[in-house]
Amino acid sequence: MADDRPVPLDEYPVHQVPLSMKHLATGDRNAYDRCMFHVLDHEGRALLIVGLGVYPNVGVIDAYATLRTGDTLHAVRASDALGDDRMRLAVGPLRIEAEEPLRRLRLVSDDESLSYDLTWTAEFPALWEPHHLQRRGDRLTLEGRRFVQAGGVEGVVRAGGEEFRVTATEWTGTRDRSWGVRPIPGEEGGRPAEEHPTEGFHWLWCPVRFEDRFLMVIVQEDADGYRPLNDATLVHPGHRDRQLGWPQPEITYRTGTRHPDRALIHLGDARKPQELEVEILTSSPLAIGAGYPPADDWQHGTWRGRGWTDRCTYDLSEPHALAAYGVTDHAARFRLDGRVGYGIFEHGSFGRHDPSGFTDFNSVAP
Repeated sequence: MADDRPVPLDEYPVHQVPLSMKHLATGDRNAYDRCMFHVLDHEGRALLIVGLGVYPNVGVIDAYATLRTGDTLHAVRASDALGDDRMRLAVGPLRIEAEEPLRRLRLVSDDESLSYDLTWTAEFPALWEPHHLQRRGDRLTLEGRRFVQAGGVEGVVRAGGEEFRVTATEWTGTRDRSWGVRPIPGEEGGRPAEEHPTEGFHWLWCPVRFEDRFLMVIVQEDADGYRPLNDATLVHPGHRDRQLGWPQPEITYRTGTRHPDRALIHLGDARKPQELEVEILTSSPLAIGAGYPPADDWQHGTWRGRGWTDRCTYDLSEPHALAAYGVTDHAARFRLDGRVGYGIFEHGSFGRHDPSGFTDFNSVAP
């Protein structure tokens, strides 16, 4: 059959299983492979988030870009049928070019409502994040492998009549690469979700770029504070990566919400404790525009037909209902051991969380 012939990647000695590179070793419909970039200026004027993903077992490739400036969020989303050329990272007006893998990438949007042409250059080696597993009842719902990296960004971004000249000295870029199995919308069958209720979920993900080092902090907690995921690693070129113990976040929330105003994360150990100060600059809820759950207009991996492109503008001057039940990415200024750095304070807290004093899904900061 013509559609079962080798694809170009089969020329290379990169196979992991006795299958064409067109096929995955798993038949799980939720299999995915994607990337995410954050580009933020150091004064909090703008936060650009760019992502692209493929979902081979449902035959979908999609991408998104959101830009927050002031209280306006510009968004472009595109989706199409996944083709055989997996090295072509492009869908609609959005594309990513790996000019030098793990070192230099180009991010491009040719859309008039939100356009950019940026070169992202790594300043630190890529860092593996902990292997991520999550279950609902006895069923594995998420298994992901990720690496994270930080660097400088240069180029231009245009939207809403504004133009931003992006320089590596005044802007920071972080990126996340992940693949594995992760829930996408669609029929699953089996026992309904309410048979395995989630009491609470608390999440913190912080890649931080300093001038001469890179810090990654991850905390995932259940309702009672148990940690399925925990890491704090400092990357300092020329030195061995340093583990900074068991991070202990203190988050100050805006009254009546779970929106952080600032945070302090205790790092290190009893011999050399350190404090990471977090100052929020601007925020972008991933459920608005970027396609993360519980977005109600588009989510990753959903089939929208061939050649689908969508453009939206959102007003973030008022609280948005979806933002309260999704993860939000906050561009932030960080201080650690006399150094100032910039990066992302990604946070989500839903349901009961005993360490924070939240008792249920309706509980908020006093």
